[in-house]
Amino acid sequence: MLDFGFMILSRIGEFLIILPALLAAIVFHELAHGWVAWRLGDPTAKAAGRLSLNPLKHMDPIGTLVLFLTQAIGWAKPVPVNPTYFRNPRQDMMLVGLAGPVANFILAFGMAFLYRILPHFLSGMYPLLGPLTLDFGKIVSTMLYIGVQINIGLALFNLLPIPPLDGSRILAGILPSRLAYIYLRYEYLGFIFLVALVFTGLVGKIILPVIITLTRLFLGG
Repeated sequence: MLDFGFMILSRIGEFLIILPALLAAIVFHELAHGWVAWRLGDPTAKAAGRLSLNPLKHMDPIGTLVLFLTQAIGWAKPVPVNPTYFRNPRQDMMLVGLAGPVANFILAFGMAFLYRILPHFLSGMYPLLGPLTLDFGKIVSTMLYIGVQINIGLALFNLLPIPPLDGSRILAGILPSRLAYIYLRYEYLGFIFLVALVFTGLVGKIILPVIITLTRLFLGG
C-alpha cells in the first residue's frame, strides 16, 4: 500500500515538473498560428478568443494526453482560420502553418539558453539559499530540459506532412495548385492515418532519434 502511495506521489511530482513546459509549448504554438493569421488579415482566431495565453483555450484532451505520456509528440485544438481573408490564400496558409513549429523551436532555443546559464545563476543564489540551491537547481534544470524536448518534439510532429498537421499546410503551399487540391481533398483520411501511426509507435521511431539529436545540439551536449 505504501509503495502504491509513493508511486502516486512520484507520478504527481513528475506531472508538476512537466506541466509548465507542456502548457508553454501548447500555448505558444497555437498563439503563433492565430497571431500570424490575424496579421495576414484573418480576424477569426482573435474573434474566437484564441489570441490568448490561457492554456484552456488551446488544449485538446487527446493531443495533450499523448504529449504528456510521450513527452515528445502531441497536438492542440486547431486554431480557426478562414483563408478567404488572405490576399494569397495558399501562401498565407503556409505561413500560418509554419508559425506554430517555428514558435516551438524558438521556445526550445530560449529554454536551452536558460538551461546553459543556470549554473552561473545558481552560484549567485548559494549564499541566499545554501544547500537548497542544489534541489532548486535540479528541479529547474529538469523542467528546462524537458521543455526543450517537448518543444522540439511538438515542432517536428506538427511538421509531418499529414493532414491536419501543420506540415500538410506547408506542403500544400509548395505543391502545384492541382496536386495541392487533390492532396487536401483526402484530409479526412489523414487523421485516421495519423492516429494509427501514433498508437503503433511508428511516429515515435521516426521522430525520437531526431528529438534526441536536436536536444543535444540545443543544449550543447
